[in-house]
Amino acid sequence: MSLPPEKASELKQLIHQQLSKMDVHGRIREILAETIREELAPDQQHLSTEDLIKALRRRGIIDDVMKELNFVTDNVDQELPSSPKQPICFDRQSTFKKSDGTRMADSTTMLSISDPIHMVLIKTDIFGETTLVASYFLEWRSVLGSENGVTSLTVELMGVGTESKVSVGILNIKLEMYPPLNQMLSQEVVNTQLALERQKTAEKERLFLVYAKQWWREYLQIRPSHNSRLVKIFAQDENGINRPVCSYVKPLRAGRLLDTPRQAARFVNVLGYERAPVIGGGGKQEQWCTLLAFLCRNKGDCEDHANLLCSLLLGYGLEAFVCVGTKAKGVPHAWVMTCGTDGTITFWESLTGHRYIHKPINPDEPPLAEQPKPLYPYRTIGCVFNHQMFLGNCQPSDAVETCVFDLNDESKWKPMSEEAIKSVCAPGATTSLPPFPPLCASTIDASVTSNEIEMQLRLLVSEHRKDLGLTTVWEDQLSYLLSPALASYEFERTTSISAGNEEFQDAIRRAVPDGHTFKGFPIHFVYRNARRAFATCLRSPFCEEIICCRGDQVRLAVRVRVFTYPESACAVWIMFACKYRSVL
Repeated sequence: MSLPPEKASELKQLIHQQLSKMDVHGRIREILAETIREELAPDQQHLSTEDLIKALRRRGIIDDVMKELNFVTDNVDQELPSSPKQPICFDRQSTFKKSDGTRMADSTTMLSISDPIHMVLIKTDIFGETTLVASYFLEWRSVLGSENGVTSLTVELMGVGTESKVSVGILNIKLEMYPPLNQMLSQEVVNTQLALERQKTAEKERLFLVYAKQWWREYLQIRPSHNSRLVKIFAQDENGINRPVCSYVKPLRAGRLLDTPRQAARFVNVLGYERAPVIGGGGKQEQWCTLLAFLCRNKGDCEDHANLLCSLLLGYGLEAFVCVGTKAKGVPHAWVMTCGTDGTITFWESLTGHRYIHKPINPDEPPLAEQPKPLYPYRTIGCVFNHQMFLGNCQPSDAVETCVFDLNDESKWKPMSEEAIKSVCAPGATTSLPPFPPLCASTIDASVTSNEIEMQLRLLVSEHRKDLGLTTVWEDQLSYLLSPALASYEFERTTSISAGNEEFQDAIRRAVPDGHTFKGFPIHFVYRNARRAFATCLRSPFCEEIICCRGDQVRLAVRVRVFTYPESACAVWIMFACKYRSVL
């Protein structure tokens, strides 16, 4: 009995959080610097791993960590390796232990673990903007057939999207089994196993492609106009590889990082939105991202957001699907739909976090009959899918407002064979599909970051007013009173419930004397660049009026509140305010 993926994810998150809390990495760096300074001989160029381990043991680091990390094993055959989430660190140290914890799994068992190491290379500029440079899947099992369990590889990293055929660099990799295996495999055995897996994967993908073509022909026979509907069976990933869309979605549990489906929707919403880059004109560039690539760069297109939100909602036990269709003006779009046990259909917009209840319009009703007015922005829908199902819309009209979402009615929704989907999309079905990484806790200190941005904004406002010949007087108490409003705004975004405004308004009335006027301007960002946020705020006439306020007894206030989410995503709320004496 192996450790379930969701349990492994929770375990990794708990270990990561505990190590971060103990600042283990910082302590190791200090000891490493101290050891090199004090113990490294002048003629010695390198510090060995054994020397570092001894230094860590001597200073009690290892004992401290083991005291804090208490494991309870229950019939666990092996710990499966995880894909590294750090985009630059390619060191993979995985342990494979039997349930008694006394020895490593043997080489044959390790050879059967087909998950590749997914390496993502991210470029971050001085403003914190990230760019996806390369995404590479490393077949690590070649080390099982190497002498002494050590091998070196040279891999060529290719670009992404439209540059997927362009080399971006060479990466030298050293793989080492630690601790060493008692018995290594021959390279011939390893190569044979890998060749058999590739052959098996290719055959499964070929059979699914044949089935998909047949399904598409049958779909077009229902109604020739179906050819113009957005029925997407395959999508290209960042490396230009066509994958079944169902493989982009899997149930994903967030452990203790997210508590509710609506909080999960908020988390996905604060991840940045960026359309896939396109060279020249001619419409939208086709590129979906694997989950690791999306999370590492913290931004992506609407399909990436929808796939992640659907995966999280599936993890919460909801019946969730990604919908592919169009918005206003025929713009292609993807969003998420959940089906309640009572038949309620709810649309989730992954880019905004908004939820909409779908109530279909009956086109056969008399013209004067009152019909529900749709509040959602969606116009047409071509198909819906998740990790197990794919259904094409075969109703007479693909307009969302008239669609009936009875997915069991094959006269309205043409399904694909669940067995066919399972053959290429189920976990472990093919070696070409990357495993889903667990979510990582935020490394951002919300209080420190809030203070830093607030101080930067105060400086920017003071400089801006100085250029206009105006003096600036800040009122700290007024700034503090803005905090409840910012907390209320974020709570409303997450839960769709408004709370706390009464107390905020009462406090402001008490803080503003008779004969004075108060003005406030709240605004929301998903990045932490104060200068960029300030420039955006100045484009609002109302905010500019507050920042450039002139009059008698002018007092200014600004408050920043950063709300952190997994993967170091954050929602940044800023409120500028002023009070001044009204002069008639």
